[in-house]
Amino acid sequence: MSNTNHTSKSQNSQDSRRDTEQSTTGDRPSPMEVVRNARTQLAELTGMTAEQVTSFEQTEDGWSLEVEVLELVRVPDTMSLMASYQIDLDADGQLAGYRRLRRYERGRADAHRSGGR
Repeated sequence: MSNTNHTSKSQNSQDSRRDTEQSTTGDRPSPMEVVRNARTQLAELTGMTAEQVTSFEQTEDGWSLEVEVLELVRVPDTMSLMASYQIDLDADGQLAGYRRLRRYERGRADAHRSGGR
């Protein structure tokens, strides 16, 4: 069996996954595309990579996410500074704005807030 056939099967599998992720509402991005775009756009603007998406919801104007990023590496790692950012995207998944909600040490529990917010 040729390598071309294997590549073709792999490409078909990737295309199927992409088609599954596409929203059924036309050109509107799927939730997974929105999350990927938000993480990429935040990294491009801030230079920080989102470690975790802690909330995600569709709004009247588009989408809203809360992500956690590593802002400052310290030793030991439990003393590193983390931050939560709110990211707002329009209906097409393009960044409309972001803001830092809080900063905290990685090893500290967030006792004063309930429900992760």
